[in-house]
Amino acid sequence: MVLPTRFVERMTALCGGDWLAEGDLPARGLRVNTLKCPIETAQAVLPLGEPLPFSPVGFAAPPELKAGADPMHHAGAYYMQEPSAMSAVTVLAPQPGERVLDLCAAPGGKSTQIAAALAGEGFLWCNEYVPARARVLMHNLERCGVANAVVTNMDTAVLCPPLSDWFDAVLVDAPCSGEGMFRKEPDALAMWSEENIRLCAERAAGILDAAAKTVRPGGRLVLSTCTFAPEENECQVAHFLKRHPDFKLERIDVPFGRPGFPCERVAAFSEEALPEVDLTATRRIFPADGGEGHFIALFRREGDSRSTLPTYTEEKTAAPVRAALAEWMTAVPSGILHRTGDTWRLMPPETPRLSGLPFLMAGVAVAEERKNRLEPTHAWAMAYGSLARQRVELLEDDENLPRFLRGESLSHEGRGYAVVMAAGVPTGFGKGDGRQLKNHYPKGLRLLK
Repeated sequence: MVLPTRFVERMTALCGGDWLAEGDLPARGLRVNTLKCPIETAQAVLPLGEPLPFSPVGFAAPPELKAGADPMHHAGAYYMQEPSAMSAVTVLAPQPGERVLDLCAAPGGKSTQIAAALAGEGFLWCNEYVPARARVLMHNLERCGVANAVVTNMDTAVLCPPLSDWFDAVLVDAPCSGEGMFRKEPDALAMWSEENIRLCAERAAGILDAAAKTVRPGGRLVLSTCTFAPEENECQVAHFLKRHPDFKLERIDVPFGRPGFPCERVAAFSEEALPEVDLTATRRIFPADGGEGHFIALFRREGDSRSTLPTYTEEKTAAPVRAALAEWMTAVPSGILHRTGDTWRLMPPETPRLSGLPFLMAGVAVAEERKNRLEPTHAWAMAYGSLARQRVELLEDDENLPRFLRGESLSHEGRGYAVVMAAGVPTGFGKGDGRQLKNHYPKGLRLLK
């Protein structure tokens, strides 16, 4: 790998010494999705390597693991994630019942990590500005069985003002120059320039300012990047605190990474004088720390309050849908049934109803209206399959699992809708006729062989 001369000069001035040769390429990361797969099940059925320091449910993935062909990955039992990328949500520390905003959410690694921490309680708002990436985000939320989330595709300057003071925790995984990913992403290396660093820092500052409006007094805000550039990291933090005196920087005390650089080390990278801030309260991750380059800062807003917003109410025509859910499930989760076209969604009770903020996805699409009937959806099976009245229980190495993922029918004596479980983890559904289970696994997700 040939690095730009100016990049090397900057890093030497910042770090000194042989900074890049400190660590080997990190192992591939695998994070257990405890929303669908308890850690005890994961340890029994998944090929888990050594634990990673960046998350209590993060592990090294063995080189031979091919997630795309693994039924447990299709089932959403785990998420492949760069090891140090798990660190930001660990620092954010979402708690069940909280309202959380992931403002730059695609492809969904951090969103699904937040959802697992919420454990089905509370509310997760995921926003992604790029439409194609937002579609990938929705797919990953569905695969991982996330039921209490909404997805938007909006500019933060438009999205954030109506949500003032509403969230307990906000994550800004800011678009950045990507210096920390040079070894894995050649495109980031090819696009590097000091001008791009400046542009990324300006864009991230705007996103942070918008995000600050949404944090309730007493709530917390995390900035994370995958770059080494001080302009996007410590300098960004110092300038944010100058613009937002109601936020304070909290020291990050975690068993990974190292303290951020102090003001005197990064001052030369800032065009403006830095305010006096103890920037060593932030956290940096270098290759020697077992992951690619990352930076994390944790802010808390002073005060203690929480705003309220208008919410959706259940549609009057939803009674047949509730009856169908009660027929398919042993218990119907709480939520608001809302119809969009022929699709019925079970939305989180706290879902705000605000004009001008349309959702790409809200809650779980639980049913589709056909000509004379209601039919469950793949999303219903992935989120609520463990509550299905009928389940086809298969071991993780059962040859019927890849058959099901290829779209084949399975032998089955039952009648009606049944969820296929991979080692207890929902992976799709079919409809039994007393002899076989007709496959309803989506064609676009099926294994080719």
